[in-house]
Amino acid sequence: MKQQSKAYLFGLSAVLAWSTVATAFKISLQHLSPAQLLLYASAFSLLSLLTILGWQRRLGELLPALRRHWRRSLLLGAVNPFVYYLILFQAYALLPAQEAQALNYTWALTMTLLAVPVLGQRLRAQDAIAAVVCYGGVLTIATRGAPFALQFSNLPGVGFALLSTLLWAGYWLFNTRDEREPVIGLTLNFLLSLPLTLLWCALTGELHAVAWQGIAGAAYVGMLEMGFTFVLWLSAMKLTQSTARIANLIFLSPMLSLFLINLLLGEPILPSTLVGLGLILGGLLLQKLPVRRPAETVSKDD
Repeated sequence: MKQQSKAYLFGLSAVLAWSTVATAFKISLQHLSPAQLLLYASAFSLLSLLTILGWQRRLGELLPALRRHWRRSLLLGAVNPFVYYLILFQAYALLPAQEAQALNYTWALTMTLLAVPVLGQRLRAQDAIAAVVCYGGVLTIATRGAPFALQFSNLPGVGFALLSTLLWAGYWLFNTRDEREPVIGLTLNFLLSLPLTLLWCALTGELHAVAWQGIAGAAYVGMLEMGFTFVLWLSAMKLTQSTARIANLIFLSPMLSLFLINLLLGEPILPSTLVGLGLILGGLLLQKLPVRRPAETVSKDD
């Protein structure tokens, strides 16, 4: 199989897996609190990452990397997975899956806006217009089709969903300066964040027996959403001859996700969700359009 074909295979597999997580979140949260889901999913994710490193015969790299980068790993692990997923799961606990997953897609635009103060990048007019379009979609979803009335269906849930995009975007911006190998780095993040999650659950009284359905859901979420799928996506990005082609596959995920939400959760898909998601995806596509530069004037000698 050619490298580009492998890249598409890995990329599509990742997108298909990510399309299922909104449904998996909601099903798991029927049996677990957000903190419990984070605890068990993090444990399964760490197990899957260690299995991948073992299969690659790279487990010996962990301890030296931990000694060199424990401060960075603890800091980034505190952001992702600990705080990020705790807030994201809280958003899913409060909102219908269709709304939470649609709002979560604004993280790419949030990263562009956040890069201005964090990395000193310049905001283009195209980015500003894309932001207006995207957040118009957010408002449409959050108010269930009545944006001018400003009556939010669940303001705390919307707040948690948007805060999660800020954390996720910030995490990846600071990750641009990360010297660690990506899979090793992610494994160390989960390794050092797990005690934080365990302590949080102990302090909030959530260390008690839970239903097996919750454990099964957490295993699915941890292995696919947090662990193995990341490695699939990373492999696709390394193999591809065009990063943009693989990156654009992510636009398939929202509609697949809505189909599964309707099929497996029985949520009727609201027109406001479709309109709002259309605006969000439209804004993200607008942001990706190449900027036309003025044609240079060429002077001709007489």
